[in-house]
Amino acid sequence: MPSLRKSLFAAVLFSATALSPLAASAETILGALSKAYQNNSELNSARAGVRVTDESVAIAKSGWRPTITGSADIDYSSDHFNARGNVPGANRSTRLTTGNFGVQIDQTLFDGFQTRNNVAAAESQVRASFESLRNTEENTLFNAASAYMDVIRDRQVAVLTEQNLQFLTEQARAARSRFEVGEGTRTDVAQADAERSSAVAELAAARAQALASAATYRQIVGDEPGRLRAASPLSKLLPSNLDAAIAIAASEHPAILSTQHLVDAAAFSVKSAEGALLPQLSASAGVSSDYRRTSPGGDLGTGDDGTTNSANIGATLTIPIYSGGRTSAIVRQNKESLSQARIEVDVSRDTVRQAVTSAWTQYIAAQQTVVANRQVIAAAQLALSGVIEERNVGQRTTLDVLNAQATLITAKINQASSERDLVVASYAILSAIGRLSVDRLALQVTKYRPEEHYNAVKDKWFGLRTPDGR
Repeated sequence: MPSLRKSLFAAVLFSATALSPLAASAETILGALSKAYQNNSELNSARAGVRVTDESVAIAKSGWRPTITGSADIDYSSDHFNARGNVPGANRSTRLTTGNFGVQIDQTLFDGFQTRNNVAAAESQVRASFESLRNTEENTLFNAASAYMDVIRDRQVAVLTEQNLQFLTEQARAARSRFEVGEGTRTDVAQADAERSSAVAELAAARAQALASAATYRQIVGDEPGRLRAASPLSKLLPSNLDAAIAIAASEHPAILSTQHLVDAAAFSVKSAEGALLPQLSASAGVSSDYRRTSPGGDLGTGDDGTTNSANIGATLTIPIYSGGRTSAIVRQNKESLSQARIEVDVSRDTVRQAVTSAWTQYIAAQQTVVANRQVIAAAQLALSGVIEERNVGQRTTLDVLNAQATLITAKINQASSERDLVVASYAILSAIGRLSVDRLALQVTKYRPEEHYNAVKDKWFGLRTPDGR
């Protein structure tokens, strides 16, 4: 019995140090979310993807700017003439060197408004990428909160399962002792041993699940889960009712806003494709220098040697007549893409509405389940104590004690799951309405602002280095 009390005390001590909100060095759920915001690899990849999209605006704006090209070439040739006999001066050679150097400037004056619409489409795509990134951030924060609560729940289940094993070990020992003195039966011993063996398997599974949850936490948060404080639901940040939550989500959720910006981008792409059917006007100017030199004594006239400089300026008007149906097909294709983008807005609205409703109902159910499980635990604890006392005076069997213990442990495990579900559902609601953000949660991190990179590159005329110096 002293060893049992010592092991029970150790298990309770582990639970307190790992889960107590009073642990000074314990991690909080907001601290875990801050780490995930900074360290999550999928989120960082999404940020890099937004930076890639930013450059599409600078690429589109290049259609307004001139292109300057330089060219240079040089040729060297040598001809040798060898006459028969010993005629003086009959053997002679000719060496010729020519070169050309020039600079050409081309400027589009009118391209059927293609560049203007391409720029507008690129800007809409950038705005869509901003909202998509915000959606990824919210999903990452929710996944981190869910992983945090999974670790707490699975650690609690492991502790409860270990306590159950210790209780069943003591019951098996007691059943065997009573059998040896003739107060019990072999059936009681077999039942106690069977329950204890099942508890051993359950403990192994619970510990494996706790390790798996810790690995998921490490993947999402970017750090190993140490001591974790108990978390509370975000009740104060939630809307007053389901209808209010749906209304907020319809106007604020980043997935909906992103698809709306993609509709704008698709509309501008249609206009750009139609611009290919309009006349195109461009201007060009250039300077060049031609160089020629022959070797002394050559037969070619040296009066042509020297440098000739020239300049040119002109304009070109191109009127498309027929392109084999390619341009028309591109216009029709872009119109279908626009139609699909509009449908995707409805798809995202339906998806968000379903997510809000699901999260809200789970939150309400979890609230009720937490209250009910507390009552179940209190009643099961009282029942177990009574059954043990009745067993000790011969009014109950060992099986009755085992069943009462199983009921109590199941109730405690269910309570750990319902407390986890309550917190996770509150984060799910906030994510579903589009408000699970760094600002709303007041996370102590430097907020990533994608517009800073966009403003740095959207009007760049040249330069190979990225804004961060790469």
